[in-house]
Amino acid sequence: MDRPTYEVQTLGCQMNVHDSERIAGLLQGEGYRAATGDETADVVVINTCAVRENADNKLYGHLGMLAPRKRENPDLRIVVTGCLAQKDRGSVSERAPWVDVVLGTHNIDSLPALLRRSAQQSQAVSEFAETLQAFPSDLPVARGSDFSAWVAISVGCNNTCTFCIVPSLRGRERDREPEDILAEVRALSDSGVKEITLLGQNVNAYGVEFGDRQAFSKLLRSVGGVSGIERVRFTSPHPRDFTTDVIAAMAQTPTVMPSLHMPLQSGSDQVLRRMRRSYRAQRFLQIVDEVRTAMPEAAITTDIIVGFPGETEDDFEQTLEVVRSARFSGAFTFKYSVRPGTPAAEYSDQVAPEVVSDRYERLLAVVEDIAWEQNRALLGSRVEVLVGRSSGRKDSPNARVSGRARDNRLVHLPADAGLEPGDLVTATVTHAAPHHLIADDEIAVIRRFEAGASSCEPQGSTVTLGLPSVPVTS
Repeated sequence: MDRPTYEVQTLGCQMNVHDSERIAGLLQGEGYRAATGDETADVVVINTCAVRENADNKLYGHLGMLAPRKRENPDLRIVVTGCLAQKDRGSVSERAPWVDVVLGTHNIDSLPALLRRSAQQSQAVSEFAETLQAFPSDLPVARGSDFSAWVAISVGCNNTCTFCIVPSLRGRERDREPEDILAEVRALSDSGVKEITLLGQNVNAYGVEFGDRQAFSKLLRSVGGVSGIERVRFTSPHPRDFTTDVIAAMAQTPTVMPSLHMPLQSGSDQVLRRMRRSYRAQRFLQIVDEVRTAMPEAAITTDIIVGFPGETEDDFEQTLEVVRSARFSGAFTFKYSVRPGTPAAEYSDQVAPEVVSDRYERLLAVVEDIAWEQNRALLGSRVEVLVGRSSGRKDSPNARVSGRARDNRLVHLPADAGLEPGDLVTATVTHAAPHHLIADDEIAVIRRFEAGASSCEPQGSTVTLGLPSVPVTS
């Protein structure tokens, strides 16, 4: 226990969560261990997001809380990385001079060397590359779960959405070779992992680098056939690239889960044009219909932006109509926020904040009503749940363990049922709410989870803050 300790704070999407696992792996390879309980870490890494306007507030709020710790302990090392670090570069150290290391999205592999340099020179250091130095999956990893794992299949994005700054920070799309991905999945299976989530900024554009338009559907089938892997998911696809062969692969591969998160962003064709989204509302609804025809049990979720520049009341009503037609089981809804450096930030017809707030509340009400109705329809049904974390105090009479159904709905189970993370169970739904189900009856264990030991990957955990469940933007 005399080794130096680290803490990783993650803000943003699943890609950031996966990057944080790599950061933890790099630090463990340097002899650090994850801080536990009330321990004060020797190194604190904040992995930032730049998608929303309040990203700056979150970062500097966290840095403000670290400033007294730095004054008390000058040997504390504070690191800022991720998309906001890549975007703001020099201004991070100017606004928070107590930060020791700032590095961009393309070179997290440089972290150990930068920490050593900062300690030796007793001053802040930074490094930013314009292109990816090492594919994330080539780096060591300390996964936050023994039974579930992210697998990056691509990084970067070739789209030019006018509201999104991610392509300029993550770079153009780069795809991993299928055999490299499958080798990683097989190794994960050998170590005991049961659930795989394939990650990409635009996951179903996979194959663009080597010219195979059906590469993603082939990959789904291949990953779904790896022995020991019980659940395969992916995020986030772009409607433009969603093809019938992907739907067929989902429907015909038993281990590919009947869940789909596909960003709508707006239901107005006029707004979609200004967003530079290369599909229209009718095409989006056609994909939804095709998915439900192939997989009637599929749960479909989405992302929606309210108050994009120039959005009229009629545009907003069109979005509500698409939501009602698509009948999403859930949606991540966002108020449009200006991101400097994006074309939309220069549009002169920004929507008044009070109008945006009103539309946001109205959209949220419609989304929640539909989700609640869908969840109530599941009362009395049996669901298969992969058990995850505990929720609430363990000594509370209402203590629960939480997990995900096959369609990715959040399910709470009683804590006194003796269930552990990674267990696969079935249970009967007894209560429904807009964002979760409770399944208290007839709990049956399909299998108990037994963690394997990977010989090539360090074990550990990361501390995640913010919204790690928000999908990768696409």
